[in-house]
Amino acid sequence: MNSSKLSKRVIPHLSLLVISLIMMYPIFWWVGASLKSNEEMSSVNLFPKNPRWSNFSEGWVSVPNFNFGHFYLNNFVLIGGVLFTTIVACSLVAFAFSRLDFPLRKIWFAIMLVTLMLPTQVTIVPQYVMFSEWGWINTYLPFYIPHLLAGGIGGPFFIYLLVQFMRSVPKELDEAAKIDGCSWFGIYWRIMLPLVKPALITVAIYCFLWNWDDFFGQMLYINSIDKYTVNLALKLFIDSQGSVPWGQLLAMSLVSIVPSVLIFFLAQKHFVEGASAGALKG
Repeated sequence: MNSSKLSKRVIPHLSLLVISLIMMYPIFWWVGASLKSNEEMSSVNLFPKNPRWSNFSEGWVSVPNFNFGHFYLNNFVLIGGVLFTTIVACSLVAFAFSRLDFPLRKIWFAIMLVTLMLPTQVTIVPQYVMFSEWGWINTYLPFYIPHLLAGGIGGPFFIYLLVQFMRSVPKELDEAAKIDGCSWFGIYWRIMLPLVKPALITVAIYCFLWNWDDFFGQMLYINSIDKYTVNLALKLFIDSQGSVPWGQLLAMSLVSIVPSVLIFFLAQKHFVEGASAGALKG
């Protein structure tokens, strides 16, 4: 009886361990390949016998006149502005939908939800033409302004998530604040934002991850190397005039995911709280 219970516990765990190792194999290969030379890339060995740790230091300064620290700074400047504009825009719109009464509110909310089904590719050409006419190409404005006006990538989803949270906050708090002379903006700033902090953190995590990996949008609007982000800098390793230093390329691509991995582990508690609370309160 004991052996039967033991086998029921061990077999599922072993199965999950094997599946996890299979799923993790590409990451192990990625780490091992980042320590190889070009000649060793075709080797069947997962990790090289003589690791080339210099791939990281050489890859960091491989772009003439720039290093990856500069590209990281550009990334954080871009993502920082996007995070700020997204949180401001989405929280204000969500507050209006959840607490204010205005004409056709339900219709406008339904229209916003319908935009969730609108593919991003549909708006790429008109957006590019519009931004080009305004002289915004090769600047970060095509990332800041759309997020400030509509929440950008995932805006409707973020608004919906925040609306669900704000609707769960008792309206008696609004009435008490009004009696004390608080304006609608004061209610939004002093009462609502602190109470929906888990949802705001969830929005920030999603927004960071989606925009950090947004290679296509960054490639579309940014042209000069001095404004390149880490994603765009990686493509500088590949050219048609010489061999590709695959070890350095994979080393820098490994470095490029460090912020995303740190965000995942450090903010995982807030992310789970926000997602689960949103599901329960929705």
